[in-house]
Amino acid sequence: MTEIVLFHHIQGLTPGVRAFADGLREAGHTVHTPDYFEGRTFDSIEEGAAHCREVGFDEMRRRGVRLAEDLPGDVVYGGFSLGVMAAQYLVQNRPGALGGLFYHGVIDPAEFGAWPSGVPAQVHAMDADPEFIDAGDLEAATPFLDSHDEVELFLYPGDGHLFTDSSLAAHDADATKLVLERSLELLDRVGR
Repeated sequence: MTEIVLFHHIQGLTPGVRAFADGLREAGHTVHTPDYFEGRTFDSIEEGAAHCREVGFDEMRRRGVRLAEDLPGDVVYGGFSLGVMAAQYLVQNRPGALGGLFYHGVIDPAEFGAWPSGVPAQVHAMDADPEFIDAGDLEAATPFLDSHDEVELFLYPGDGHLFTDSSLAAHDADATKLVLERSLELLDRVGR
């Protein structure tokens, strides 16, 4: 089975993030869920964003990277939205990364250096999510996605941003089930 480091989104390590991690665990994988908000959760994206602005978005990424330092290097790094910053950075910069699972976001890899040769990843988002589509995540990353066959993009119908979090109003159970199935396929491919 595979070991995963899964970073939470801008509202914190919510019950819905924990539930998603449990879904991966139920399939036999080991999942670490570092909490770089130090126990805080927020009722809205806006409240979480205000906290991140206060602390600094780069500092949030650095916190996530620091929390992964004591964990094995040969893991899959995953993140939900804000958590993609740390996850993608680690895939690109920590030797031994087995893959990436990027939920509700992706960053142009040029931000963090070169993409490691042959390392698979999946990007999951809704096709009308304003945070993903309108904010430019997809547009910025399209050249990367088009030039790396090992990186898959999955778009789901709808406009919910954090739709995989069962504790939030944006939750879409059917789409989340499919996200989980596809994520498990990647984990099974790279498992050791």
